[in-house]
Amino acid sequence: MPHFEQLGARERQIVETVYRIEEGSVGDVLAELSDPPSYSAVRAMLNILAEKGYLDYRLVKNKYLYRPAERKQKARKTVLRSVLENFFGGSTTEAVAALLDGSELDENEYRELRRLIENAKKK
Repeated sequence: MPHFEQLGARERQIVETVYRIEEGSVGDVLAELSDPPSYSAVRAMLNILAEKGYLDYRLVKNKYLYRPAERKQKARKTVLRSVLENFFGGSTTEAVAALLDGSELDENEYRELRRLIENAKKK
């Protein structure tokens, strides 16, 4: 399983872009990047990320299309576990408190959080 925290800033930006667009060519990824490097640099990084196991690709009509190697939900859990361990000492309570500190949630969002907590308690 890839460790997302080991990626450099540009690599992480490219992986996040591929997750956001779900699948795309070098040109598609390039178009989504702010302050992008050259086309050939993006192509090289996509290939490196595929070799490292972060991305998969397929050939469609002479064009490589890149997509995440892991489902988004699984990748989120991996990244969150790492953040919990590295920044919050494994404490979910401290992480949630940090997220809520200064947040301006509306009543529907609070209701949804309560529902999620209740569902988690039942598991």
